[in-house]
Amino acid sequence: MGCPHTCSFCDQRSISGSQRAPLPEQVREICSMAARDIKDKSETEIAFFGGSFTAIERGYMLSLLEAAKPFVGEGGFKGIRISTRPDCIDEEILSVLKGYGVTAVELGAQSMSDEVLALNERGHSSEDTRKASALIKSFGFELGLQMMTGLYGSTAELDNFTADEIIKLSPKTVRIYPTAVLEGTRLGELFKSGEYKPMEAEESAKLCAGLLKKFLDNGIKVIRLGLHASELVEGKLIAGTYHPAFRELCEGLIFRKEIEKALCGRSGKFLLQVPVGAQSKAAGHKKSNIEYFAAKGAHIKIKTLPELCGYNIKLSEEVD
Repeated sequence: MGCPHTCSFCDQRSISGSQRAPLPEQVREICSMAARDIKDKSETEIAFFGGSFTAIERGYMLSLLEAAKPFVGEGGFKGIRISTRPDCIDEEILSVLKGYGVTAVELGAQSMSDEVLALNERGHSSEDTRKASALIKSFGFELGLQMMTGLYGSTAELDNFTADEIIKLSPKTVRIYPTAVLEGTRLGELFKSGEYKPMEAEESAKLCAGLLKKFLDNGIKVIRLGLHASELVEGKLIAGTYHPAFRELCEGLIFRKEIEKALCGRSGKFLLQVPVGAQSKAAGHKKSNIEYFAAKGAHIKIKTLPELCGYNIKLSEEVD
């Protein structure tokens, strides 16, 4: 809702999972149920997604915020998070959002290459993203930026350029969405004609693994990697990157790279120590890393080491 453009990749109704806009009464009902069921609400947000929130009809937008506002504040939820376009942000709208308890604003930047933005009919420029980001931060909102990889006209180099430019804007959070090609979109037609060739799944995972590590190394939290699992999206998917455990694939590749550096080509039996909670990630999706190194003669047993964090590992030869 609210978006003035139909981007090459977009079938928003499938992505949002609904063709009906929520009523204020429904917002109040959902928030009431959540407030009752969630004991610690201090880290929970009310989020409005599925469109360009600041571009929807003003009266309707205010009615949704009015419905959510009483649930935010002391003893309530942490705040309200909204998503919108970079060219739908100005001082006036940010003042309105501030008054209703909005705490975080995410922008769909998608690419920081103006050529890629134009080819995909985004209708805004990279400079719009820079200006909107600075304005959002000046008002004290938490800034989130969303990017897409593998868009029509883009390359791995341009996707890394986008990540580097986003890092310069110092958002608190980032979402990375590899391009999924849906039936009924312009990108779908370009794919069918052969004009657009999506990234292969393996190439896409390697690229996104590198971007994930890059953002984390710069202190930026990646709160989403890959589209949410959805029967609606799966039903319309005709090409591109879509996997319900895509982040796990990418994190497995990061650990694989760290393990390879530590092994230095050695074979034998090894004990791999990883951070608490990272055992399955280090093993790889469906134990792909264990099998990968076993095929190279390196047999790895994984245990946790509490003092490790992130993607840090400790490798030692296992003594029989």
